[in-house]
Formats: sequence, C-alpha cells, structure tokens
Amino acid sequence: MKALKKIAWITAVIPAMWACDNYEMPPIIPQTGSTLSSPSSGSSLVLNADNPEEVIPFTVTAADFGMTGTVTYEVEMDLAGSGFANAVSLGSSNSNIIEVTSETINDELLSKGAMLDTPTDVDFRVKASINQPLSPIFGETVTLSITPYNANVEFPVMYVPGDYQGWNPENEMTVLKSVNFDNVYEGYVHILPGGTGEFKVNETNSWDINYGDNGADGTLDQEGDNIKVTEFGTILMKVDLAAKTYTLGEPLYWGIIGDATEGGWDSETKMSFNRDENVLTITTDLKAGEMKFRANQDWGFNYGGSNGELTADGPNIAVSEAGNYTVTLDFRTPGEVKYTMTKN
Repeated sequence: MKALKKIAWITAVIPAMWACDNYEMPPIIPQTGSTLSSPSSGSSLVLNADNPEEVIPFTVTAADFGMTGTVTYEVEMDLAGSGFANAVSLGSSNSNIIEVTSETINDELLSKGAMLDTPTDVDFRVKASINQPLSPIFGETVTLSITPYNANVEFPVMYVPGDYQGWNPENEMTVLKSVNFDNVYEGYVHILPGGTGEFKVNETNSWDINYGDNGADGTLDQEGDNIKVTEFGTILMKVDLAAKTYTLGEPLYWGIIGDATEGGWDSETKMSFNRDENVLTITTDLKAGEMKFRANQDWGFNYGGSNGELTADGPNIAVSEAGNYTVTLDFRTPGEVKYTMTKN
C-alpha cells in the first residue's frame, strides 16, 4: 500500500514540475520617461518684470509606454533638493512643447519663498500620462537657475476686522495672507492701546463667514466670541483654516530710537497705527543723525537698513537733514519689512 501511495504521489508531482519548467512569464514592456530637453539642465533664466506675458517654451523628449495611445506631457516644478514634495504643475500638452508664461513661473517661485532678483535653483521634471490603463511615468530631474522679479502676487487672504480698525471687514489692507497657497494664513495685527483689543477673522470681506473663539482655547468657532488680546502691540497671527486653529505671537510695541530722535539712544518714541494703510506711523521732528526701529525697549527686537528696506539687527538708518518727518513701518509684504521716511 505504501508503495502504491508513493507511485501515485510521484505521478501527480512530475506533471506539475514539467508544467513549471515550461511556464513562460509574461513579457515585461520597457517604458521610457520624458525629460526636459530645453531649457537644458544647468542653464539660467532671468524673468522679465516688463514682459510678464512672455512665453517660455519647455521642450520635452518623447515618452515610450510600450504601446500606442495619446500621451500628455506635464511640466512640474519645485525648489531644488525638495524631492518634489510640493510640486506644482506649470502646464501640459499633447505635443512635445509646453508653453508657460514668465508670470506663472514667477508667481509660483515667490509663493515658495524665493528671494526677489536672486538666482534660485529650481528642479523640473516631466510627468507623462497615456490614455491607457497605465500609471504615469516621470522623467529625470533637470535643475535650472531662475531669477524671479518683484511682483504683486495675489495671495489668498483672510480679513481681520476688529476694534483696532473700526470693525470694517471690507478693509483690504488688514488681512492675513496664505503665501504658500495652503490654507495657512499669516500676518501682523496692530492692536495698540486705546481700544478693546477684540477682533475676528473672516473668510471674505463681509460678515458672511466669520470666526471667533469660544473659550479662548485657540480654536476657531464660526460666529464665535470675539478674539481678545490681553497685551497690546504688533502681533504675528497664524491661522490654519483647515484645522480651524490659530496662534498669536508676542506683542511688540514698536517705536523709533537713535540720536536723531527725541529720546536719543536711551528710549523709544512710540509709533501709532494707520488703520487705513495698515502701517505703523509717526510724525515727529528728527535731528541729523541716525535711528532704528525697536520694540519693547529691547534690542532683541530691532530693524535697520536703507533705501526703504529693513533687516533684523540691520545697520542704523541715516537722517541726513534735520526737520519734521513722517516715518512708517510696514509689515504688509510677506517675508519683508519696509519703511518710509518723508520730510514734511
């Protein structure tokens, strides 16, 4: 009986082994991605502020999916070294040329934090898709050096009506901006002494969708209680609209200081708030000399510079001639701090 069982087992296994030896794997279809051929890797582009509608042709090589079909080519861009973690599409085409305007590239670069008029390394890749049940394929990364120009990028905004600006939701200046177009908004709210310190944040320049904070727990509640600060000053506010949360930074009460000012280098002369322009301002007599902007009587918070541009801990600002001046401090542009000094 045991011998018969062994013979039966061998009789069953041998055909299976024979079948395995003769099994043919399905053929692997080679695929080749598309690569940016022009502008070529390592080349430079200086975008032109005087011609934002200039068309820049991106030429790509043909992709091979191993079968026929209609192929769509899409050019993607991100800052160099980011691994395309936040890639943006610049356009697509069924031909090997994708036309992109200078303005489109410039706006996307600025939204990613690229510095104005400064060469920035940018990675490009081509995403190829076919009208067949196949996944898209990506070509090799090509890196270009691109210099963006200064432009008024229309960032998404949230409005911040409050006692400090007359509870006016239509004020287009008192807003927070989403510089990365990611539903996270940021900006400075100037809530100086003399008011209630209460405000709200609105999705539009009306009261249709407004948020407050019931319980002052950092969570936004639609139609909720007014948000209220307990200390006055210029406050950095961040709103995550998707998570319905917000944070408020340390209040900084700004003024001017220096031997050109009334208080010399010992004490700041406080600035007031222009709610129509959303800038800090002061009209005062200045001497020939130097000055800076400082907050909270603390040199840990100071700005200096020249020609209207400021940097933290920057050089003293020269006042070449004595007289009555109107000075402004401007935090409205994301990532920049500016000033004006006009003799009256």
